[in-house]
Amino acid sequence: MIDGLFNSGSMPVLEKLLAFTDARHKLLTENIANLNTPNYLPADMDPRKFQAALRKAIEQRRRGDSPHHGPLNIDKDALRSETRNQNILFHDRNNRDLERIMQDLAENTLAHRTGIELLKNQFEMLKIAIRERV
Repeated sequence: MIDGLFNSGSMPVLEKLLAFTDARHKLLTENIANLNTPNYLPADMDPRKFQAALRKAIEQRRRGDSPHHGPLNIDKDALRSETRNQNILFHDRNNRDLERIMQDLAENTLAHRTGIELLKNQFEMLKIAIRERV
């Protein structure tokens, strides 16, 4: 019964979103920390791949026996980090791009905060339902 509360509706989707943004945040901050490290290649996780994998997992869950219950099975390739090799290499063989990393970090932070707020609202609704108040 309790498991059904947390594996239904949008909670598993929000949980996957927060796990993705947390992992991506760690990669992006590592990129910033190693900005001047020679031979360092920045890594990132592709949000488009994650969104496509999440969409596919939601569609698979909808086609299942109970369309709004059960865990989401996201393809592991969507959560894999990849090195970026899009910029010009500097003399220290680092292809840094601080502006792009900061933009990615800001977008990721916004997505994370949005996910937290939505999950917080879900828990507030559960709390109201438990107290039986409107």
